[in-house]
Amino acid sequence: MADGGWQQVRYGRRGRSRRRTDTYRPQFQDQDWSSWDRGGRGPGGKDRAYLCPPQGGRGHVIMLLKVKYQSSKKYIRLQPGFTYLEFISEVKNKFGLPDVTELHIFDETDTAVEEDIFLELIEANPDICLTVCDSAAGDAHSTSSSLTDTMSLSSSDSDLHRDLGIPVTGSRLSTGAKNKPTTEVSESEAAKEMVENALRIKPGGEDVLEEYKSEKSLQHRTRRQLVNILASHMTEMHGRIPSRKQKEKYALGIITLFPSLKDPFSPKGYEHFYDGEKGTGYLAWRLKTMSRSRDRRPEKVATSPQAQGPNRRRSTVTVPQQLDGDACREAVSFLLHCNDETVIFEKMKMTFQHRQNLVHDPQRTTDVLKTFPRFLDIKGLLNQDFQLLFGAETASKLLEKWEIAFKPKIIDEARHLTRSAEVHQLLKAAEKLATNDETNWDSDMASLLLLLHLLPPTAGRKRTKISPCDAVDKMVHFHKSNCSIDEHLRKREGKQPYILAVGRTQNNIHQFYIVVDKHLIPCQATSSLGAFDELFKSHYVFNLSYDESLVQLYTFVQTAIYSIDATTTSGSPRVCELRAKFFN
Repeated sequence: MADGGWQQVRYGRRGRSRRRTDTYRPQFQDQDWSSWDRGGRGPGGKDRAYLCPPQGGRGHVIMLLKVKYQSSKKYIRLQPGFTYLEFISEVKNKFGLPDVTELHIFDETDTAVEEDIFLELIEANPDICLTVCDSAAGDAHSTSSSLTDTMSLSSSDSDLHRDLGIPVTGSRLSTGAKNKPTTEVSESEAAKEMVENALRIKPGGEDVLEEYKSEKSLQHRTRRQLVNILASHMTEMHGRIPSRKQKEKYALGIITLFPSLKDPFSPKGYEHFYDGEKGTGYLAWRLKTMSRSRDRRPEKVATSPQAQGPNRRRSTVTVPQQLDGDACREAVSFLLHCNDETVIFEKMKMTFQHRQNLVHDPQRTTDVLKTFPRFLDIKGLLNQDFQLLFGAETASKLLEKWEIAFKPKIIDEARHLTRSAEVHQLLKAAEKLATNDETNWDSDMASLLLLLHLLPPTAGRKRTKISPCDAVDKMVHFHKSNCSIDEHLRKREGKQPYILAVGRTQNNIHQFYIVVDKHLIPCQATSSLGAFDELFKSHYVFNLSYDESLVQLYTFVQTAIYSIDATTTSGSPRVCELRAKFFN
C-alpha cells in the first residue's frame, strides 16, 4: 500500500478477519484520501469513529467524531484542519442548539476537555465519545448515564427529529446536581419540592403534573391553571403580600420541576414567571389581580435599561473604508445620477457610516430616503446595510432556519389555539391543505401569521388591545395589481414599516414592497418569507421602532431566530414561554 496509508478493513457476519497495514489509523491532519468506504464494526464489537479509504485511494479526509448530548448520541462530520470553535459550531448545528448556548466538553472519564488540549486528545483517540453539556447542565454533568457505543451511521428516529429541528425531550440529569454548589442545589430542590407539594394538595394540580409527564410541556390553559394554583397557595402560606424572595422561590420551583418551561435566553430562566427587578411575570400579574380590591402597594421603580433591538446604536467592525467630509458629499451627489448598479452598491457601502449617523440623529432620521433615494429603485441595498451591521451569518438566519427549525413547531403549537375561523384557515394554508383558494396566503406567510396569533398584541397604558386579525394589516397588506398603489398610500396612516404584497390573489403575488413612511422600497426577495426577512431588517437599517401591535412577534424573531441582543433584550412572559417550548 502506497505511503503507509490504510487498506480497507472489513468485518462481516461470516468472519471477523481483517486486512490492514502496520499503520492501523492515520493522522487525520496529514492524510488526503480521494474516497471513503464506511467502516464496519471494530474490535470488541464497537463502531469506529472514522472512515476507511479504499486501497491505494487518495483524496479528502473527513473526520467522524462521536458526540453525546443529553440522551442522544450522534456523529459529527469534521473537515481537515478543523478547529475547536468549528467543532462547537457543528455540535450546535447537529443538535439544534441556539448559537448563544455555552457548551462544556467532557471525555469518557468525565474529565473536562479544554480548547488547548482538544486537538491532541482527538488525534490520540479518534474513537472517543465526547459528552457536551450546555452551561445550565454543565455543572450537573455526571458519568452515571453512559450509553452503549453501538450505533449505526444511519440516523435513528430521535436523531432524525433533532436534524429536522423537532425537539426530542428527555429527563434531566438529576444525579448530576451533586457537582453544583450545595446552596444552589438545596434552594432549587427545596423550591421544586414546595411547588410539587402545592400541586398535589390543590384541586387541579395533579392534572398539571400528568399533562407535563405525558407531553413534556404545558398548554396555555394548563400553564394558567398552574399559575393560579401557585398564586393561591402563596397567599395562603405567606399572606396577602408575599415577599420578592418568596415569589422568586416559587418561580425557581416551577422551572426546576418543569425544565421545559425554562427560558434559555433570560439570566435566571424564570423571569417570565417572576422578574424581581421589574415586578412582572405571570405570578406577579396573578397576585395583582387577586389583590386589586385591597390596598395598593407602592409601585416598584424599575431602572431604565439600555436601548436594545433596532434603536440601539451599534459599532461595526466589518465595514469597508468610509468616506467623510467633501468626499462623502460628492459620493451622495454622485449616487443620485449613477445608473451602474455595481458602482451604486459600492458607493452605498462607502457611505454606510454617514447613513447610520443620519438615522440615529433625531432631527434628521426622516431624511434618509431623501438623501439616499436609491433604496427606492435598486433592490438589495437594504439587505446590504443589514449585513454591514451584523455580518452575513446573522443576515441569513431566518431563511436558513425557518423551514426546518421554526415553521413546523409554530404549526404544531398553533393547533392548540382556539379554533377561530381565521386560525383554521391559516392552519390549512400553512399545512398546504387549502387548494385553489384565492383568499389564502402561501404556506410561509400563513405560518408567520400563526406566530402572530401565538404572540398576540397586548394592551398598554396608552393603547387599547387589538386582535391578531386586526394586527395582520400592520405586518402585511394585500393589494390587487389592478388598483392604484398611490391611492392606498394616501389613505394609509402611520410611519411603521409593513409589507405591501401586490398581485392578482393572495397566493399569487408578483411583487413585494416594504412601505416606510409612505415610501415604496422594492424587495429583492420574490417569496413572502424573503419579504418578511427584509421587513424585519428595515427596522435596523432605518432605526425604526417595532409597531406596538407587533412587538411580541418581532422580539421573538429578533432573539430566537436572529439571536440579536438575545440575552439582554427584555421579552414579555409570553415570548419567554414560547422560546422555552421551542428550545427545550
